[in-house]
Amino acid sequence: MKALISTRTQRTERVFLVGVELKNRAASQAQDSLEELAQLATTAGGDVVGGGLQRLEAPTAATYIGSGKADEFSQLCRRQEVDTVIFDDELSPAQSRNLERVFDCKVLDRTSLILDIFARRARTREGKLQVELAQLQHLLPRLTRFWSHLSRQKGGIGMRGDGETQLETDRRRVQDRITRIENELETVRRQRATQRQGRQRNLWPLASLVGYTNAGKSTLFNALTGAGVLEEDKLFATLDPTTRRLRLPTNQNVLLSDTVGFLRKLPHRLVEAFKATLEEVVNADLLIHLADISHPHANAQIQAVNQVLAEIGVENKPVLMVLNKIDRFENGQAVAHFLERYPNAVPISAKTGAGFPALLAELGNQLRPIRAFVELAIPHDQAAAIARLHAVAQVVESHYAGATARFKARLAPHWRAEFGPFIVRDL
Repeated sequence: MKALISTRTQRTERVFLVGVELKNRAASQAQDSLEELAQLATTAGGDVVGGGLQRLEAPTAATYIGSGKADEFSQLCRRQEVDTVIFDDELSPAQSRNLERVFDCKVLDRTSLILDIFARRARTREGKLQVELAQLQHLLPRLTRFWSHLSRQKGGIGMRGDGETQLETDRRRVQDRITRIENELETVRRQRATQRQGRQRNLWPLASLVGYTNAGKSTLFNALTGAGVLEEDKLFATLDPTTRRLRLPTNQNVLLSDTVGFLRKLPHRLVEAFKATLEEVVNADLLIHLADISHPHANAQIQAVNQVLAEIGVENKPVLMVLNKIDRFENGQAVAHFLERYPNAVPISAKTGAGFPALLAELGNQLRPIRAFVELAIPHDQAAAIARLHAVAQVVESHYAGATARFKARLAPHWRAEFGPFIVRDL
């Protein structure tokens, strides 16, 4: 018996994917989305053994796909000993119940799969709360599905008491838990607001990395800041936000934040649940949109990111487009194509460091605070003041001849008082 249990535990979950090709959309869109669903299923630890598409005017109300196609797929799944069927869109509670009867196995939708991956990836208390909130909000309208065994045992007039009571009790418990999590996340938001006030006192601007999942954000973040954030060639390798200081060549300090990757068909309520994480995006002074231009559907991914940015109300924020993975091209033609479409973009390779000087220069340009351009005269015996000036200001000119060392420098407002005795004039 122990050996049998061990074998079952080690067996990889066999997954079958189902999508719908709507007649008003390009056929390639449905296939691309199904391929992405396969990546998600693999990330979740599943073994994708097959899949299928059905062409429809619109999804059907009862089973999402037609009943005939559902029966056809279910027979295929039985032959392939499929454990889980995953649909490439969000299913209604009724559709989920009906499809589980047809397939006689576990049926999930795209949202459930993404939530499962998020649950695996969350590391911080905040991240875990956000995942639990989204899961409970997804579960609440589907609770009846988990009590279907009661309707088989009892049903009809006079037989509703036990099941109905337990179902309502579970609903109330779930709703109470949702309320508690929302209150805890509100506390997190207040703490973040306090942290932002501290940053504002330091006058350090915030730049947030955004982009499609697996675009290379964590690789770039680590290369620029040395943060050691997890890097994996998997979807949603980063879930919890990380913020580190980045010192630019102009001696300017900025805060760089690595955030969760976006995805096509990302449900709106999932975006809502992750508002605490996405506040790093909402409150950023600059968004660094990193795009993997080696991906065959790079333009579609860029549009998907822009759509999520619009959903959270930041579509009008300053955006620096960064074209990643140029190391995968033998010639510059493909990169030139993207530069034609996004003329102000910066091409880089987060892996090799190519293009980093141009990226840092552009960051300094776009995040430049209002700095006074001043001329200073510092006595030669004030070596500490001279060293300090080079450490915190952007020194444009320096002359050491004569009784005092003379400098022309760009100085942030909060350093003016410290160097006030040495300032000769404003330029």
